[in-house]
Amino acid sequence: MRSRRTAPLVALGAAAALVPALTPAVAFAEAPAPRRAISADPWKQYTQQKPHWKRCEAAGPANFQCATLTVPLDYARPGGKKLRIAVSRIKATDPRKRHGVLLLNPGGPGGPGLDMPQWMGPELPTAVKERYDLIGFDPRGVGQSSPVTCGMNDEELNWQRPYKAATFAKDVRWARTVADKCRAKAGDVLPHLTTRNTARDMDLIRTVLGERKVSYLGYSYGTYLGAVYTQMFPQRADRFVLDSAVDPQRIWRGMIQVWAEGAEPAFKRWTTWTAERHATYQLGATPAAVGKTFWDLVAQADRKPIDFQGTLLSGDDIRAGRAMFFDAKGAAEAIAELKKAAEGAPSAAPSRRSASPRPVPPSFARAVPADNGEAAFWSVACADTRAWPRDPEQYRRDAIRDKVRYPLYGDFASNILPCAFWKNGSEPATKVDNRVGALVLQNEWDSQTPLVSGQGLHRSMKGSRMVTVLDGQGHGVYGSKSCADKTATAYLTTGRLPAADLTCRATPAQARNSLDLPLPTPPGLPGRQDRF
Repeated sequence: MRSRRTAPLVALGAAAALVPALTPAVAFAEAPAPRRAISADPWKQYTQQKPHWKRCEAAGPANFQCATLTVPLDYARPGGKKLRIAVSRIKATDPRKRHGVLLLNPGGPGGPGLDMPQWMGPELPTAVKERYDLIGFDPRGVGQSSPVTCGMNDEELNWQRPYKAATFAKDVRWARTVADKCRAKAGDVLPHLTTRNTARDMDLIRTVLGERKVSYLGYSYGTYLGAVYTQMFPQRADRFVLDSAVDPQRIWRGMIQVWAEGAEPAFKRWTTWTAERHATYQLGATPAAVGKTFWDLVAQADRKPIDFQGTLLSGDDIRAGRAMFFDAKGAAEAIAELKKAAEGAPSAAPSRRSASPRPVPPSFARAVPADNGEAAFWSVACADTRAWPRDPEQYRRDAIRDKVRYPLYGDFASNILPCAFWKNGSEPATKVDNRVGALVLQNEWDSQTPLVSGQGLHRSMKGSRMVTVLDGQGHGVYGSKSCADKTATAYLTTGRLPAADLTCRATPAQARNSLDLPLPTPPGLPGRQDRF
C-alpha cells in the first residue's frame, strides 16, 4: 500500500532560547537539548524562504503549482548539508470560505505525494476544496525531494522472502547486501531520513506558507507521520484525518508482522463466503473444503509451478498474495481461475476493480532512481526505530514460530530484513501518547493496516475519535464513497469531532469501493503488496 504529517525546526536540536524572536507563525513548539550552541542566523535561510510557484508541468493545469524548498539534512546542524523538498498546491476554490492548508500524504514510507492534490481532487467534496489549499509534497529522500538510491538490482528489490532452512543463509546475505549498498551510496544521509525529520519538514512548509496551524489528511504510513507531527508540534495541529492507520507501538517490524496476523481471519472469512457460493466458484461446499482446495493448490505449485496467465507461480508465490483475501469476491475469482490453470485449462484474468485514472506525476524534469521507492522505504523503516533485532538467529526463530501461528504469511513477515544490519537513525523512535484531536478512519478488512492497527493508533492518541467501517474492504476510506465520508467531511469543514467513536456498515457496493491506494503489485495473483 503506499501506500494515501513550528515552530519548524524544532524537535530539531536547536533550543528555543537559541532561536531569534520569530513571529507566532514560526514560534518553536518542541526543543530538545541542543547538541551544540548555534547562532540564530542559519535558520533565516529556511524560515524566510519565498516559494516560487509555477505550473508543475508546462502543459498542465494552471492551478496545479509546484515549488522547491530547502531544509536542513540534520535539524541539529542547520548550517550543514541541505535537502530539496518538492511541494505542490491547488488553492482553495472559494477564498471567502478558506480555512487554511490541508497537507496530504499517500503512505509509504517512500510514497511520493507531489501529485496528490491533483489525483485526490476528484475524490474530495467541494466543501473541503472550497476551504483548503491542497498541499502535496514528496517527503525527504522520495521522488523529487533529494531522492535516495541504493543501486539495488531486481533481485535485491524483492523482499517477500519465505523462510526456508535451506535458503536462510542466502536471505541473510541479501539483507546484509542491501544494507551495505545503501550505506555505500547514501551513508551520510540515511540516519536523517526519518519520520521525525519529515514531520519537521512539514512544519517548515507550514512556516513558509505563513500558516499558524496545519490541517492534514494522511493515509496508511501517512497516519504515523501525522501522529508524530501531533506529538512533536501539538499546538500546530489543526484538523487531522488519519485514514487506514499504523499502530505506533508496532513500528516497523510489528507492522509487517501484523500483515500475517491480519491475514488469518481474512482467510477464514473468505472460506466461509466462498463455501456459500460453491455453485459459482466450485471451490468447496464447506469452509474446510474451500481451505483444503487452496492448500492443495499451494502444495501442487510447490511441486511444480502453475502457469497462471503467463506467470509461473510457486506455492510461496500464491501465499504471498495474502492481501487478496481481504476482498472475498476478488479472491474467490482469482483462486477459481488458479484452480483451472492447475488442471490444465486456460484461465481468464480475474476481474479487478478499475481504479480512477491517475494523472502523470509532475516530473520537474528530474529523473528519479529506479529503486527510489524501496530505498526510501528501508531508509525510514530502519532508521525510525532501534527495535530491530540484530541477531539473524532471532529472525530464524521468529519465522519458524510464525509459520505455525499464521500459516498463510507468518514466515514471510518474520524473516530477516535489511534493518538487521542498518545503522541507527539519528534519534530514537517517537512515543505517540497525546490528547491532540484527530479523526481515525478504518475499514474492518484492510490488508495493509488491519483493524487492530487502527485501534492501536486510536489508543495512543487519546484525543482522537475513530470511525470503523464494518464490512469495509480495502486500503483507504475517505474519498471512496464510504459511509465514513460524511463524518470526515464534517470534521474538516467545521473542526468538530464526533462526540464518541462511531461505526457504520458498508453497503455491498461500498464494500468493494475502497480508495485503493496505489500499491506495487507484480504479475500473477492479485494481493502481493508490500507497503503501507
